[in-house]
Amino acid sequence: MDLPGVDPSVPSAARIYDYLLGGKDHFASDREAAEAVLQSVPNARQSARANRAFLSRAVRALVDAGVRQFLDIGAGLPTQENVHQVAQRAAPSSRVVYVDNDPVVLVHARALLADNPGTMVAPADIRNPVALLHHPTVQGHLDFTQPVGVLLLAILHFISDDKEAAHIVAELRRPLVSGSHVAISHGHPGQLTGDLAQKGRELYGRTRQGGVVGRTRSDMSAWLEGLELLDPGIVPLQGWRPEDDFDPVPDLAEPGVFGMVARVP
Repeated sequence: MDLPGVDPSVPSAARIYDYLLGGKDHFASDREAAEAVLQSVPNARQSARANRAFLSRAVRALVDAGVRQFLDIGAGLPTQENVHQVAQRAAPSSRVVYVDNDPVVLVHARALLADNPGTMVAPADIRNPVALLHHPTVQGHLDFTQPVGVLLLAILHFISDDKEAAHIVAELRRPLVSGSHVAISHGHPGQLTGDLAQKGRELYGRTRQGGVVGRTRSDMSAWLEGLELLDPGIVPLQGWRPEDDFDPVPDLAEPGVFGMVARVP
């Protein structure tokens, strides 16, 4: 793969995630970084798969609530059960905009979606949420006078500054009308020791996205103040409206990922 702006020697969070999911779109640097992550956080592969399953359940819940527009920020590399596939299977008129700033992600997404007029791809950065929302593709494909589902899945933990993360969520919430929803998944540190937590931050710090930071339920709850948190609240991904008993809820002492969905009243 020879793409402008892509350095194969620099790992990417999207490609590490793809490796953990069993995908094939990654370089040696990504595989090496992913294996190092697994040394510090042995359940990282299970968390990645749980995050993908949460995406499907959350999108179906939003469709059931009447949402027909989705803004997936930090979409990552296409795999099975992408947002547009889940949404359009349940409601064929659903429109989706995928947002990412990774050149490899953008190339794969555009190729996958070339024949799907209901789905578009926008190159933008979550660190500039106002510019992201005003990107011509976002504004041209989504109608913000109608409910929109904003998906922030496994992306905010790459924003290391707490105030910046809160600002991003606040700006992304600002244009949402009643009936819109926000779905978030975010890593938590469990009872990782300081040394192990620092090692994890350093491993992801080598990626083009920068380091990763775990946060508490309280941190995440503050982002959703004023919204209607859907049952069962802020819980481990495996416990958010599970559809079977094959993926047990993990011990909160272990590092993991919380999931949550909230409605704009």
